[in-house]
Amino acid sequence: MARTATAVWRITPEVVRALDEHLGLPVDSYVNGTQTWLVERDEPEVTLEWRLHPVAGYRPPAGLSHYDLWEQVVMQVATGGAPDSLVLGGEPRTLLSIWDGLECFVPFDDDLEPARLAQAVTDVLHLVPDAVGLVDHGRIGAAWEQANGTVSIVEMLLAELHT
Repeated sequence: MARTATAVWRITPEVVRALDEHLGLPVDSYVNGTQTWLVERDEPEVTLEWRLHPVAGYRPPAGLSHYDLWEQVVMQVATGGAPDSLVLGGEPRTLLSIWDGLECFVPFDDDLEPARLAQAVTDVLHLVPDAVGLVDHGRIGAAWEQANGTVSIVEMLLAELHT
């Protein structure tokens, strides 16, 4: 069982604003709602992968492309829009109906201790993670796929980090 150092934040408007301010546009947006960023670090010398995970049973906003989701949410949150009354693709949605939280880890088998990851991600995002530790991504990914996305990746990560 390979375990990877991972940091997790529950979704908040502050997390969205910090991602927008410090990481900008995602490098990839997925149909399942996931948004992804890659950040190269010099100290420690690693690549950090950031994933904004969709809620369990995610349903995309009607009439809105997954490529436009991030920008539409950011535009409203950054201008003071209430996270419980976003208008996405012409339908009212809440921030909590889109994403559960943010995960950051080292994707390329680089070995990084959780404490060093915690410091690196805090330096990048200027937000302390809600939890940091070692997780089994293989087990969590398999459980999510077996449940056809009807379970929360963030809740599984947090459960593993708190045991």
